[in-house]
Amino acid sequence: MSWRIANECAERRFGSAARKQIIMFLADKASDDGSGIWCSKGTIQRHTELSESTVKRTIIDFLREGILIETGRRHCKNGYTVIYRIVLERVAALEPTAEPDIETGVTVNPVQHEPGTGSTVNGVRGSRWTPNHPKTIHKPPTRRREAAEEEFEDLESEKILAAYPEGRIRDRRTSLRLIAAAVKAGVKPDDLLQAVKAYAKESEGYTRSKVCFSDNWFKMRRWEKGLAQIQADREKAREAEAKGRASLAEWIHERHPLCRHITNRQIEDLIASKLVTPEQVRAAGLQV
Repeated sequence: MSWRIANECAERRFGSAARKQIIMFLADKASDDGSGIWCSKGTIQRHTELSESTVKRTIIDFLREGILIETGRRHCKNGYTVIYRIVLERVAALEPTAEPDIETGVTVNPVQHEPGTGSTVNGVRGSRWTPNHPKTIHKPPTRRREAAEEEFEDLESEKILAAYPEGRIRDRRTSLRLIAAAVKAGVKPDDLLQAVKAYAKESEGYTRSKVCFSDNWFKMRRWEKGLAQIQADREKAREAEAKGRASLAEWIHERHPLCRHITNRQIEDLIASKLVTPEQVRAAGLQV
């Protein structure tokens, strides 16, 4: 499928609804240079729901007008299928579907012929074309990119599930789906992985029957207990770090002999935190 060919054909008049419908169907099968179209007249008739005689007559007309040319034949079960190419030069020479610009003459406030682009904070112009303008080509995400994103998400989910207690993974598909749903809801994959590892370590001494099956564990959101512990541990670490900074700042304020053990990186951190000033650091005999 070529968005370029489809847009070129969509912008031109072909003389009738049937002719436009057939050329758009053929454009949907073309490469970016208009070549590589192989589909039988029966296929065109089934997809466009036009009569067989209309399809045959239109194809003949397109060939006579030079809009289509035959470039070869492709073998099939019924014999062969003709390979066509849309001639872009001939399509470009057709009458455009866009309305002509209406010249209104010079005015005090000239008419803006292009669509407004809106104002931005930095004064950068927006897109020249509006989303529904014929020149705008909407390209959906490629299958390759979608597949890569899905594969990455699957790998993350597989990694998390692999950390679950061995022998208690049940209904793998449901477990992976619940993991993916939790991540999409905002749970960080690394945090969820740590919660699963914490449960695996906690249940090491349990008998097998006391360890929850993975599908039930994720369904009941039992990982939230692990997340709460992770958050509590992080809060304790932040408090300990703040307490350590305060102690170092106090040494500098008092010009304590232990100041000589403060590293340059710690000094920079203290100054950035505004717990001490460069003058206080120098007064304590340290280099800024």
